[in-house]
Amino acid sequence: MTGAGPPASSLVVITAPLDRAGIEALIPHRDPFLLIDRVVELVAGLSAVSEHDFTADEFFLRGHFPGNPIVPGVILVESMAQTASVAAMAHPDWREGLGLFAGIEEMRFRRIVRPGETARYESVFEKMRRGFARAKVRATVNGEVAAEGVILAIFQKKA
Repeated sequence: MTGAGPPASSLVVITAPLDRAGIEALIPHRDPFLLIDRVVELVAGLSAVSEHDFTADEFFLRGHFPGNPIVPGVILVESMAQTASVAAMAHPDWREGLGLFAGIEEMRFRRIVRPGETARYESVFEKMRRGFARAKVRATVNGEVAAEGVILAIFQKKA
């Protein structure tokens, strides 16, 4: 994926990987709703790649579906959004702010994700201006696309 974020002169590259503590330093999500385990690539304000190791103990799998656990699509979308939030909020202009959904476009689900698998989430900003962002996102498992689409978000600076 390629993106059109801030000018190259303003890019901030943060050393990855970031563990959960590093992620929590950037975004406000916490257990049980912090859905990414580590960030393996990060260019602040432009892109991020994160991962999550799904286990049978995930809170949402107890009811989705007993005897046949499948990661809900909404969890994949939220995980991709959290990855986009890490990319945005790692940039000094948005650090300590808040990222909010503004829309989801062209989201397609192509593969079931199950416990025992590791999902890799990619987010690249196609547009980021005055707090409005458009990010192309993708979730993969073992190189196979599980979900992909576009997330629209609004990033607010710290009040």
